[in-house]
Amino acid sequence: MPEFCNPFAGLKNDRKLTHEELVRAIRFMVAAEYEAIQLYQQTAESTNDELARKVLIDIANEEKEHAGEFLRLLRELDPEEEKFYKEGYGEVEEMIAELKQG
Repeated sequence: MPEFCNPFAGLKNDRKLTHEELVRAIRFMVAAEYEAIQLYQQTAESTNDELARKVLIDIANEEKEHAGEFLRLLRELDPEEEKFYKEGYGEVEEMIAELKQG
């Protein structure tokens, strides 16, 4: 699969990432995991081969675990970001409560 726009590809031998670059790289990795999940699930749903479906869904689920690991790492590296996620969760909870009420 072709690499998509990795701004950090050439830094390995040049210098170490700054903290801010590391945080951005982790966000990028989360996005890459979600992209992989989509690809594997879409491919699994597009074939009748049961073995391929089973393997692809298993791998997609592993990518979900990776996304969780990256999100936890991101929370550690940038604790301030967590407040935005909590605000978003709260907004959705309010919408759910509104729909249930009426």
